[in-house]
Order: sequence, then structure tokens, then C-alpha cells
Amino acid sequence: MTNRLADTLSPYLRAHAENPVDWYPWGEEAFAEAQRRDVPLMISIGYSTCHWCHVMARESFADPETAAIVNRDFVAAKVDREEHPEVDGVYMAAASAFTQNLGWPLTVFATPRGRTFFAGTYWPPESRPPMPSFREVLAAVQEAWTHRRAQAEESADAVTEALARAAETTPSDLPDTAALAGAASAIADREDREHGGFGGAPKFPVATVLRFLQAPLVRRENAAAAAAGRRALAAMAASDLRDGVEGGFFRYATQRDWTVPHYERMLTDNAQLLDVALDERDEPTARGIAGFLTDVLGREGGGFGAAQDSESWIDGERSEGGYYLRDPAGRRGLEPPAVDGKVITGWNGLAIAALARAGARLGEASWVGAARRAADAVLTANRDARDALVRASLDGAASAAVATPSDLGLLADGLFALSVATGEAAWASTALSIVDQALDGIAGDPLLSAQGIASSPDQTDGDLPSGPAALAQAALTAWRLGAGARYRDAAVSVVHAYAASALSQPFAHGSLLRVAADLVDPPRQIVVVTDEPGGALARAAHRADADVIAVVSPAQAEAFAAAGFELFDGRAGATGLAYDCRGFACRLPVSDPDELSRERGDV
Repeated sequence: MTNRLADTLSPYLRAHAENPVDWYPWGEEAFAEAQRRDVPLMISIGYSTCHWCHVMARESFADPETAAIVNRDFVAAKVDREEHPEVDGVYMAAASAFTQNLGWPLTVFATPRGRTFFAGTYWPPESRPPMPSFREVLAAVQEAWTHRRAQAEESADAVTEALARAAETTPSDLPDTAALAGAASAIADREDREHGGFGGAPKFPVATVLRFLQAPLVRRENAAAAAAGRRALAAMAASDLRDGVEGGFFRYATQRDWTVPHYERMLTDNAQLLDVALDERDEPTARGIAGFLTDVLGREGGGFGAAQDSESWIDGERSEGGYYLRDPAGRRGLEPPAVDGKVITGWNGLAIAALARAGARLGEASWVGAARRAADAVLTANRDARDALVRASLDGAASAAVATPSDLGLLADGLFALSVATGEAAWASTALSIVDQALDGIAGDPLLSAQGIASSPDQTDGDLPSGPAALAQAALTAWRLGAGARYRDAAVSVVHAYAASALSQPFAHGSLLRVAADLVDPPRQIVVVTDEPGGALARAAHRADADVIAVVSPAQAEAFAAAGFELFDGRAGATGLAYDCRGFACRLPVSDPDELSRERGDV
């Protein structure tokens, strides 16, 4: 039996195409059928490299008897959380009303209008007290819908209304230096001083938190907290969390000492950790991550795949992590774990930014080239019939899922970084148009909206920056390049909206706190105008601690200025000069590399 998932774009959905469950992809058809039959929706959410998603699929969704129960009593919809993050966010928030054990696979039981009245994560095929079996859950939900329907619908409406209220924000003042240093201390207080990193098992890389601890303000005002971030990277880089053969980091460690990794490798984690390693000047770790991104996740069409699976085939059996436990010789004869080839707009933005910055600083033109190819791929393939950016593509075919604010913010920031690394103003102009579109507001998931389900902004970080923080960061970068004060004002507005939550829960808001910290200090901006992009003056600039490091020819400086980026105004008249600026106020230009200070505090 082949269900409706075979022709979808998502590799995760396609993997369930032969299930006896009569799956629908996320869309109007599933809702219409649930309303026609007057039965609940069973919404199953996961992603292609999720180990426990694979396990539940093998145990329950591939079982004909279990599938018969699902098909009889429910309309089953399968959702790829990476393709529909807004849908995942809404139902994950709703699930928190029913279980504290949140994660994937996420199984949601909802009214025909999509409102949640029960939810949970993995359920086994046989009961394992206190965990019921999946069939027992199905029976209990069907009984509740049949005999206590009014109560179920009342509960669903209450959850939906509570989530809508929770999405409301109360603006507060912009955090000052003391408040941000205090937030860094609150994070550092969670440091595992024995093994490095934060908290206990399971232990995650928390790249967004590390990026906040690397903010110049934190390094200056709270050196102890910044040191905790450095120790975390060092511990991870020396641990089993890092693949010593191919260089990438695994998703998380199941043990406090960074051992026994969960072996999937995500684009999001590795792109951000490349920036972390680069800022800590940990060149071996940075080079390893860059190699993993380009050699393993890089796609033939130019973009980067979403993740690499934890499982692979070894000696005819599925093995979790077995491939990664082999040395180079042992891997040579094995088929590597599959890569989910979805080219996700925002995730590729993270990789474009990190590879562009790392390539420029470490003199690796091939990394900048990989970033350029990914940018071309995303801007070409990830568009709908109206030429609007969408969430993802696969093998050049665009998804129907809408792009999120995070997608637009992260892609724009990646294009800004690529523009600075290449000296090509066209990338920055494209980025600015994307920021403008996001600031004007974009529509959310149309199906949720049609059902009256409010999708709140993704205001907390998960494995990548939140939507508001991503947009604020892109707007701040636009201002730093001289696009105008309105972009700084936009970043300030976002921080105002979420600052109270960020300061009260700093571990969940690292990316927003980084933007807030960068708003306190005037930026350091270095523009080198030269016909020798690989020369001594350019190399000195790339060694400096600065927020903007642009190496351009006179013609490129003129192109930036003509495109409206005032940082480059008046820079095209001479070559072989470096302009060292603090908040657009520049010192006299220098031509001697030794006169270009490496340290920010010496400006």
C-alpha cells in the first residue's frame, strides 16, 4: 500500500509512504476529511534524522493491526517539523499542557479544527509501566472523543486560548550593561565545572548561549562568564560529541561527561559552532566543522542538507551510531548514514554566514565559494510561483511551506556576511530587500490561520536563533553596514518587546541577548580598500576584533556606496588604505598593517 506521502517533498514523509497508516500530509485535505468523518485528527510530527521517530515508525506505524485502528478512528496527518516549524511550534506548545516530556516524535490528538485535546511523544507497542502502549493511548483517546466529547472540545479550546494569551508580550526598557552582565552570570552559574558545558545529562551544545557569552560586552564586563563559554567549546571539541574523523558535532550527549552521543549531525548546530570556534580562534575545530559542512552536508545543487542520520546499514542491520564509531579505515567500506537533502532557507543562511566569515578570516576561498553556491541555490530554488521565498526545497523543487521570520532573518544575515566576504554589494542589496520584507510582516501558516489557531512568534531559542532575534540581528547588521538608522531602530524595537523574558530566562534567549549586548556598544567597523584582497593589510584586518571587516576594491566600495550603504561613502578615492571606525566615526586611514590594531579596546 502506498499512501499520499510518496509524492511529497519531505524525505521524512516519503519514508512513511509505504506504511499501512492512511497518512495525509499537512494540509487542507486532512482537515476536510476529519470534518467530513467527524473524527479526531492524529497529527504525528517528526523529522528524518530523529532516531525515536524511526523506532515508533517500525514498531507501530508499520504494524497493520495498529494502522487499522488509526485508520478506523482517526484521520492521520504526518508533519515534517523542519518543513513546518510553525506547525511544530504550535503543537509542541499545546503538548506542554499534557506532558513535561516534550520531544519527537510528537503525537497530537486534535479536534477536526486542529485544536489539541491530548498529546504525548513516543509510545511503545507494548505497555512499559508507567508508560502505556500506543494502542492503549489510541483506545483511551477514541473513548474520550466518543463519550466525553464536550469535555475534550472544552479542553482544546482552553489550551488554544491560553497559548494565545501566552504569546502576548509586555515591552520593557533596553537592557543596560549591568543587566546583560547579570544575565551572563545566570548562565555561567549553570556551568558543569567538572566536565564543561551547562547543566547535566542530556547535554547540548547550546550554540546560541555560547554566542551571547562571546559578545564583546560580556567579555569586557563579565570575563568569568565568557571563560565558561570558552571552557564549554574546549570540552566539546575534545569529547565524543565531536566526530574525530569528519569533524562535525553530534546533536547532543546523553551523558554529563559528553559521552554516548545522540549521533545525528545537524546543519544548525554545526553552522553556529563554526562561528563559535572562529571567534575563539580555535582553528582546528573551525576547519573540521567547515569540512563537514562542505564535504558531507553540501548538496550537488549548491545548498546544504538539513542533517545526517544517526542510523545506517551495517552487515544488513540498522545500527545507531555504528558508522561513527569506526576509524577512517573502518568507515571506508560502509555506506554512510543518509543526509536529509532538504535545503532549508534559514538554516542555509546560518551556513552561508559562517562559511563566508571563516573563509575570509582563514584565507579559504573554497569556503566562501561554497557559501556563494548555497546562496545562489536558495535564492533560485526556494521560491514559489509568485517568486516569494519559501521554507525549503529538495532537489531543486520548492516546498509549499511558507518561509518563517527566522528564515528571512537568517538568510539576510548570511547574505550580508557573503557580501562583506566577497566585496560584492549585490548580495547586501538582496539581503536588505529581504529584511524590508520581514519588517513589513509575513503571513504565518495559512491552515492554522484558517482554523483560528494563533501561531505565536518563536520568541525562545531552540537549536537556532528565535524568529525575532534572527530578524533583529539582520536589521542590526544592515545598520552596521550603513543602511540607515531605521534598521537599528527595528532591532531596538524587537529587543524592547522581548527583553523582560530574555533577562528572566537567559538560557532560552541567548540570541536575543547577543543582539541586546551589541546594541549597547557602538560597533567597530573596518573597511580596507585595496587591489590586493590577499595582501598584508587585508590579512591584518581579518585578524582584528571587529563587527564588520570588509575588504573591497575601489570599484566595489563605490558600488556599496551607490547601493545606499554609507559605511563605504568616500572610500573609493584611494587604494591601499584601512579605515578603522567606531560607530561610523573613523580614525585617519592607515596603510601600514602594523598600525591596524587587533584588539577592540585599542581603537
